[in-house]
Parts: sequence; C-alpha cells; structure tokens
Amino acid sequence: MALVFFTTCHRENQGESMEGKASQKVFTVHGHDEAAKHAVARFIERLGLEAIILDEQSGGLQAIIDKFEEQAENIVFAIILLTPDDVGAAKAEQNELQPRARQNVILELGYFIGKLDRNQICLLYKRGVELPSDILGLSYVLMDDHDGWQLKLAREMKRAKLPIDANKLL
Repeated sequence: MALVFFTTCHRENQGESMEGKASQKVFTVHGHDEAAKHAVARFIERLGLEAIILDEQSGGLQAIIDKFEEQAENIVFAIILLTPDDVGAAKAEQNELQPRARQNVILELGYFIGKLDRNQICLLYKRGVELPSDILGLSYVLMDDHDGWQLKLAREMKRAKLPIDANKLL
C-alpha cells in the first residue's frame, strides 16, 4: 500500500526574525529511537520553546497525514532525527545493507523542505546512519553520546533567528 499525498506549501516569513513571533513551535520528526526522541524534546523545552512530537499530540480519529499537516502548520523550525531504525541498499548492492532512517522520516523531511526555508531545518543524525543524498544546503549535526550536539543544534536554531539563550543548556 502506498501513501501518496499532494500539498501546496508556501514559504512564509522568509528572512524575517522569528523573535517576537507568536509561534515558538519546533517539530521533531523521528523514527523508533525513543531515547533520542525524548532527549531532543527535553532539549527544545529547556530552550523555552514548544516541542511538537506527532505521536504525543492529540488527534482522535484523524488520519495520520491530516494530524501531521495540522501540527506542522505553525512551526518555526524542524529537527529531523535520523536514527538507524531500518536498513537498505541500492539494488546493485543488496549485500551491503546500510543503517537508514525510517521512510516516514524521509517523507516528512521532504514536506518540510517544501514548507520551510532551508535554515529552518536541521538534520540531527546518529553516527553510521546513511544520510539522504542530493540535499545540499541543509544543516547536519551529529548526535554524539556526550551531548555536544545540543550546543551545535542551538547554534543552528539561533541562525534561523529563534530566540535562543544557550545559557539555558547549562
């Protein structure tokens, strides 16, 4: 079964500061790594921003795509968490399976590429996971085991003009 959807996205607020904007919502796209998902959510909350994680939002009987679009509507930044939840390979290299992010993560990444400016998206990845090809201009941050990723991700969010106070991470 294939999930196909078409949406018209437009980019709003290009180049404008996010400081003072009503929404301070940061959407986290994730796979099956619960510990990583929760670490990112707590990081966002420590910065004083609202963490949006789809499976933690109420949605009743909404179709998943409707719930996703509704929750993604007023966000100011998207963190795409690439964790090695699946494996895959090119057809010619089937004996060389590589750790990959879940397909839904890549689909939602594409949605946000269409919806947001590139500086409003950051790929946070675990070591060894295959990174998507042909996506130049997006920020990538390695999610290390020593929380060094937090300061790097905070810098990317500040570059996107979010009101980030790195002192809150101490």
